[in-house]
Amino acid sequence: MKIALFSDIHANLPALQAFFKDVEERKPDAVYCLGDLVGYNIWPNEVINEIRKRGIPTIAGNYDFGIGRMSNDCGCAYKTDLEKANGSVSISFTNEIVKEDERRYLRTLPAHIKVEFQLNNDKLNLLLVHGSPRKINEYLFEDREEKSMLRIMHDADADIMCFGHTHKPYHRVLTEENLHYRHAINIGSVGKPKDGDPRGGYVMLHINENSSISDKRTVQTEFIRFEYDVEKAAKAVEDSPLPNDYAESLRKGV
Repeated sequence: MKIALFSDIHANLPALQAFFKDVEERKPDAVYCLGDLVGYNIWPNEVINEIRKRGIPTIAGNYDFGIGRMSNDCGCAYKTDLEKANGSVSISFTNEIVKEDERRYLRTLPAHIKVEFQLNNDKLNLLLVHGSPRKINEYLFEDREEKSMLRIMHDADADIMCFGHTHKPYHRVLTEENLHYRHAINIGSVGKPKDGDPRGGYVMLHINENSSISDKRTVQTEFIRFEYDVEKAAKAVEDSPLPNDYAESLRKGV
């Protein structure tokens, strides 16, 4: 079984279009979006409608949650005064240009999606969240203490937990005392990567038909990167009221 998972488009239409071209050639069995459709670029309505018209199951990201309610708070953890000032411009601009029907769609998005697989005699729970099961804007970085990550997944009854929000992809296999393997997977970002690679990124999840929670090879994660017109997306930022810092972030993948 092949499941395509993508997230954090952030109104970057050229990146989303390139993603769709790439993923359609790979013919996954299912496609899910883990949120943050809007913010930081000029195409929030177009991105929303590209996903809507394909009927892709989608959860709300923290930015979607804020814009859906016309809030001036995106739930973003900005670290410096400059980041906060730039963020204020971004959410104000996004609220200004998002249309009412698209805003209503953002309000309908669920907080998470849980899929229970029964490919054989073993049940396998896949949980899709944006930040974490506990909070839409909680950051689960790769260096999160193993005990903490296991507790989060155990409490959420997740054998496989996929999430975005940090824009930095990774796959960690965590082991409980009874040799119950749990998989924590950050799927990266389609439209605003922060791992030093400006290419868009997403995950193809491969689940073995002989899947078992006691076999860590049950789940294989393919991290896919694709080229897109980064300069077009960066120039769109520079030609808009958005801060030019966001254009440089796209060019550098940071």
